[in-house]
This record gives sequence, C-alpha cells and structure tokens, in this order.
Amino acid sequence: MKLSRLFLAAFVAAVATTSLVAQTRPATQTAPPPTAAAPNVPASKVALINTEMFADEKQGIVRIVAAVKKVDGEFQPRRTELQQLQTRLQQLSDDIEKTKNVAAPAATQQKMDQLEQLKKEGQRKQEDAQAAYNKRMQEILAPVYEDIGKSLDAFGKAQGITLLLDASKIGPAILSAADATDVTRAFIADFNRQYPATAAVTPPQ
Repeated sequence: MKLSRLFLAAFVAAVATTSLVAQTRPATQTAPPPTAAAPNVPASKVALINTEMFADEKQGIVRIVAAVKKVDGEFQPRRTELQQLQTRLQQLSDDIEKTKNVAAPAATQQKMDQLEQLKKEGQRKQEDAQAAYNKRMQEILAPVYEDIGKSLDAFGKAQGITLLLDASKIGPAILSAADATDVTRAFIADFNRQYPATAAVTPPQ
C-alpha cells in the first residue's frame, strides 16, 4: 500500500510538471523523439518452503515419519547394546574412584586398563552403528525424496510458482515475507494425499 501511494504521488508530480512545461514551452519547439518501448518482463511468483517440516512427526510428510520410525525400530537392539556398554563404563569408573585409595595398585591398574578397553570398544561400536544407521536411512528415504522432488516441480507449476526457495537454508536472509508466501503446509498436505503412509516404506533390503 505504501509503495502504491508513493508511485501515485510520483505519477501525479510528473503529470503536473509535464503540464507546466507544456504551458511555458514555445509553440515552435519540436517534441522529443519517442522513447524505446520497455522490455517485456515476464511475471514471476516467489514462494518459500521449509523442508525441515517434512520430518515433523505430527505435521510432516507421513512417508518420511514412517520411514524414520522403521529404521529406529531396526536399530533398537544396537541402541540397547550401546546403552548397556555405557552403564558398564560408568560402573567401572565409579568402582575405580571408590577403591583407588585402598586397593592394590596392580588391581587398580587392571581396572583402568579394562576401562580404557571398554571405551575403545564403545567408541568403535558407536561409530559403526552411526554409519550403518545413516546408510540405512539413506536407502529407505531415497525413493521418498525422489517422489518429493517430482511433486515439488508439479506443485510449483500448478501454483504458478517460478522460484521456490528453501526457508530452512536461507532463513537469516529473509527479512520479511507475507504468510501467503510460505507454501510448506499446502505442499505437505498435497503430497500426503498423493502418497499416504500405507504406500510408503518399501526400500531395498
């Protein structure tokens, strides 16, 4: 609204100036040559989408939520094993601390060696589990994100969007945006209608 008023004020001032010049200009003065036509700039529509919302358990994409839960279930045994190992580490560390002043040095050293070995084992198992988890998650989500990519293209064309930006990646650069610019919820609802959770998770094993 402010922009429209400023434009209108500038337009009125320009018209007034033109009228004044026309009145004071000698009649014999020739008119200036016509200016070149303005370039034809195509209309554009920019929209924002927050991809971090895709994995939201309550309001996100149901196929992603189902996939994450499936992988979490598959890795629960490893998670339990790591928790048990952490408990053993803590118990052994507490035992060393309590008995270091009364136990024989050789016994204390033996426990410290055992503690160091458990730490190395825990670190290795944790790294292996994380790598396996990431690989499995990538496998199971790859077809979902492929469908998301295709759906984003179709959604953008259907809505007349010429530029779709990921707000989760450029958030600090967005100084101001109208609520109508954010199409996250609209896209998620549209995708969930096309791809319900029952048609989800059939990744390669």
